[in-house]
Order: sequence, then structure tokens, then C-alpha cells
Amino acid sequence: MADGGQFVTIKSSPGEPEGPRPNEERGVHNPRVIDLIGLDAENDQVYLLMLELRPFGTEPGPVQLQQIENKFNSYLGYVLDGHLVAQYPQYEGKRVRIQLDCASIPGDDEIPFFTGMYDFAAGEDIEFVVNVIASESQQGAAAT
Repeated sequence: MADGGQFVTIKSSPGEPEGPRPNEERGVHNPRVIDLIGLDAENDQVYLLMLELRPFGTEPGPVQLQQIENKFNSYLGYVLDGHLVAQYPQYEGKRVRIQLDCASIPGDDEIPFFTGMYDFAAGEDIEFVVNVIASESQQGAAAT
């Protein structure tokens, strides 16, 4: 069972204030924000959630995957540079999972990209998971 979690703004420079800023948007398009951090108590694992509410292939060219990559790299830096444990000392020693919650199943064009992210994260002893979430309209359609 996961706790409620919270979101964090990643500081760009040492002089910036801690904490979320007004109007800071969550989502893969904003690498400055960790969309959600929480504890999956059942698995004794800290999760950092990335939100992608656009279906894959809706952005022209490689824009969407570049945004996901930038967000992923920000999350890796946050964990590997010690910022996660500095802000949340209770998570020290816990396994870490970076999870992409997305609106659609990745297509054949995205699979190699996510495989590379999975392999890289595994090399740092971090789990990477892609989780397809159903929108309310998809849930309603499935119920009928």
C-alpha cells in the first residue's frame, strides 16, 4: 500500500528556495518538478512518479520522448546526487522506483527507448516501470 505522496520542485541553483512554486505544472514536459514522491510500504520502496497524460505519438517528432528523457534524467540526478535522502532522510537505504504513469501503451517506436531507460536505471540499482493508466473515458467504455 502506498502513502499519499507529495511533489517536489528541483532547484536549478543553490540560491533558489525549497519547495513547490505557485503554478509549477506537473508532467513530463516540466523536468523541474518531481510529480509525486511516496513510499510503497508493501514493497518497502520509494517511488518517484512521472506523469504523461498525452497518448504516445501526439507530439511532433521526438518532442515527447525528449521530454520524458529530460524528466527521467532529472529524477536520476535527484536520487543519485543525494537530494532524495537529504529531503527525506526516512527513505535512506530504501530501494527506489521511477515510475512513468502514461495515458497509452507505448508503441513499437517507443519500446527501445524505454528499454534503454530500464537498463540504465537497473545499472544504478533503480527500478524503472512504465504503467499505463486508464482515463475516466476509457474506464467508462470498458464498463459498458
